[in-house]
Amino acid sequence: MPLRQEWAVSIAIVRYDRIVLPDYRHLFQMSLPPEFVPSQLGWDGADALKITMASTLDLGLCIEDVRIAGHAQPITLRSYRPASDGSVLPVVLYFHGGGFVRGTLDDADITASTIARDTAAWVISVGYSLAPAFPFPAAPEDGYRAAQWAVANARAQRADANRIGVAGHDAGGNLATCLAAIARDRGDIVILAQALLAPLLDPSMTRMADENKVRSPDIGVTECAQCYRAYLPNASQRLHPYAAPLESRRLAGLPPALIASAQHDLLHIEAEKYAGELIAAGVPTEVTRHVNASHNALAADPAALADVVTFFKKRLRARTLAPLAAHQKIQTISTT
Repeated sequence: MPLRQEWAVSIAIVRYDRIVLPDYRHLFQMSLPPEFVPSQLGWDGADALKITMASTLDLGLCIEDVRIAGHAQPITLRSYRPASDGSVLPVVLYFHGGGFVRGTLDDADITASTIARDTAAWVISVGYSLAPAFPFPAAPEDGYRAAQWAVANARAQRADANRIGVAGHDAGGNLATCLAAIARDRGDIVILAQALLAPLLDPSMTRMADENKVRSPDIGVTECAQCYRAYLPNASQRLHPYAAPLESRRLAGLPPALIASAQHDLLHIEAEKYAGELIAAGVPTEVTRHVNASHNALAADPAALADVVTFFKKRLRARTLAPLAAHQKIQTISTT
């Protein structure tokens, strides 16, 4: 059942609850092959299809890599800082995609540099530890350490440690919203905004769209199951609120959210479902479905990135933040 454009998010979620979605949980009963490596996840052609990264040399950004102590191993952060105009910059931590098992800082280059340039923000792209070598909770804890590093170094970078946003694509969207929850619970870092692009949010895979009805050229059910089994090897972890945001019953207090889904993506239902759950918990939330966009393409889609920039400008740059309406209609944006 397609989501009608004119439905409000809260109504759409009620309709979702009445949809009989395919049950993919049996895939978790399968074991990972002994020779499991990320390249076996069905993304062998991803590099060939990868959007050519625009050169960041002419964007007026200072770009440098920094090594810090992570949860289980040292990790690399890539800093993108606009040329100085005397203003104090907001901070955005960005998490690349790759299903928790692959992906690099280079993959996130165009997204992170665009946010830094167009938002005029200090962007820190997080090279978090990957499964299966480093399963949960390594990745979100790496993100938390990156946030601590950003706070400690904000003044030296002409940045404001009290104006922090998080963003991510695919698994990175999961890590971004989970970092927001961790920061809320630990209380030493305040995150003001979260932007999630085609996020992976539901390890139970019970809200995933029917593979026979959604043309998803770059992500499949089996691939998702393998990713989750690598990242969450213990069944009990698949309900942990820092790994499974859609299972969390404590969404209140999370920062305002922008959630972008793609029409040709098996994950668009869970992304929009999460938007509805956030709204129900009182979290100001905007949700947009991008028509004719696919899962991987959304990470560098110009319309999606423009939305992210606008959202962060509103949420991070203004000292007095105008509240969003409690309920917003789903918008659809054509990429053709």
